[in-house]
Amino acid sequence: MLNSVVLDTRERVHDLGVCKAIGRSPRQTVSLVLASVAGIGVLGGLVGVPDGHALHAFVLPVMGQAAGTDLPPAVLDVYGTPQLLLLGLAGLVIALLGAMLPAGWAARARTATALRTE
Repeated sequence: MLNSVVLDTRERVHDLGVCKAIGRSPRQTVSLVLASVAGIGVLGGLVGVPDGHALHAFVLPVMGQAAGTDLPPAVLDVYGTPQLLLLGLAGLVIALLGAMLPAGWAARARTATALRTE
C-alpha cells in the first residue's frame, strides 16, 4: 500500500503544488492524499474479507479430508459477524496508515518545488 501511495503522490506532485499555490493548507493536503486511498481500502475490505472467508470455508475441510479426519464445527466456524466487520474495517485502516508517510511528504513539499516538477 505504501509503495502505491508514494508513486501516486509523486505523480501528482505538480497538482498538489497548484492546490498549495491557491491556498490549500498542509492539513488539507494530507486529507486529500488520505481521501484518495480511502476508496481503495474500503474496496479491499469489501472484497478481501468475503473472499478470505469463502477460501477458509473451502480449504479447511479439504485439508481435513486429506489428513483422514473430520474437523469439528468449532474449527471451521472461527469468525463471527463482529470479527468479519472488524477485518473489513482493517482494510481501510491499513490503507490510511500506508498513506500517512506520503501525505506528510506532500504537505511538507515546498510550493515552488512542487510546481517545477513535471
